[in-house]
Amino acid sequence: MKYLLKQGMVVSGTGHQVMDILLENGKIKEVASCIHADDAEVLDLNGKIVFPGFIDAHTHFDLEVSGTVTADDFYSGTKAAISGGTTLIIDFATQNKGETLKEALQNWHKKADGQASCDYAFHMAISDWNEETARQISDMMEQGVSTFKLYMTYPAMRLHDGELYEALKTIREAGGIAGVHCENADVIDALTKEAKNAGHLDCSTHPRVRPAGLEAEAVDRLLTIAKLADTAVIVVHLTSVPAYEVICRAREKGQMVFAETCPQYLLLDDSLYEKGGLEGSKYVCAPPLRGKEDQNCLWTALKEDRIQTIGTDHCSFTMKQKAVGKDDFTKIPNGMPGTETRGPLLYTYGAGAGKITLEQMCRLLAENPAKLYGIYPQKGCLSPGSDGDIVILDPHKEGMITAKSQESKADYVPFEGWKLTGCIDKVFLRGNLVVNNGSIVMERQGVYTPRQTYRTDF
Repeated sequence: MKYLLKQGMVVSGTGHQVMDILLENGKIKEVASCIHADDAEVLDLNGKIVFPGFIDAHTHFDLEVSGTVTADDFYSGTKAAISGGTTLIIDFATQNKGETLKEALQNWHKKADGQASCDYAFHMAISDWNEETARQISDMMEQGVSTFKLYMTYPAMRLHDGELYEALKTIREAGGIAGVHCENADVIDALTKEAKNAGHLDCSTHPRVRPAGLEAEAVDRLLTIAKLADTAVIVVHLTSVPAYEVICRAREKGQMVFAETCPQYLLLDDSLYEKGGLEGSKYVCAPPLRGKEDQNCLWTALKEDRIQTIGTDHCSFTMKQKAVGKDDFTKIPNGMPGTETRGPLLYTYGAGAGKITLEQMCRLLAENPAKLYGIYPQKGCLSPGSDGDIVILDPHKEGMITAKSQESKADYVPFEGWKLTGCIDKVFLRGNLVVNNGSIVMERQGVYTPRQTYRTDF
């Protein structure tokens, strides 16, 4: 199908202006002030905002964790993503203990291939560092898996400091980069033991055993190790003032550190845990939600271009799954849904509210992740030759976030009842109109998208 998109406000990372876009054979054919194409279907986008397809580089679909499996698999999860304007997700193919990286990648292809409604790629989450794992890093790069996830917490996934150094160095030598979950596992365990011995078992205890200082300590330790390994790193789901200050100090000394945050850390705060019980468990994630001061810090960092990407850490569960921890907060599966609401939330409470610009929103959700995760300019921009991945947002349409209206299989949404001023109108995936008037009209159109090494020109 050939489409001519007329007179939308086309946004890039450096500006925005009213333009026409011609889509042909899955690609952007032309971008100009006025295009004529008699054989194309014409869509009038006057008054609409046109972004490159959003990229969510932090999702967990069909993941076995905490004795259960996430509510969203690749079918429901990518439907949620595409309905929210995300045309590419990068999920975490997870190596279980005893597996090779090749086996982990095969497992994730079995989960995703033929199921996805947006394009998809994989990070490789490493849990078992050994000589064979090290040898297979270059194999992953050849398969288009150019980014890796390392954990400094969680018993099933944690790498100790020496392993972290070896992994970072090996990944750097292969041309890849790692994103790291930064929390001090040992002290969290000690604080958790203290809390449980004192009978503090409600979910309101969760943020108290994972304080911001332990995130900051782990970030500091990571950056010390990364400097020795002579590699850039990505601090994923940054949440707090102390952790951000550690990153700033390292950058001042010349260290290359990228940072990601998530909508929940920008818009929700730790007072929600005081709801207690099942209601409070909705917001149990790791790292936890922080305070208002932390939110303000993150918004300022975004405004100053000191945080490079906004992912979601979409890791969804039903209330029944959350209820397993009603008598012991340590048993609550950590995570919440988010990929469906990220774009509208960032427009309504970010760009639309003047906290960030349209250009920054484009960089944070599309251009920067495309560069950082090795898929630019195939994706992440509206340029001739790029994939026809396009999000059309109606800034005048009002809406409300509800669990009943979402595509995710989670039966709750953290932003229940939040009002939107600006909703997703249409989404094109490689030139196909897959979302129209806010509803999915084509499913399972996603394909695996291999990636190259990261870029730093942003």
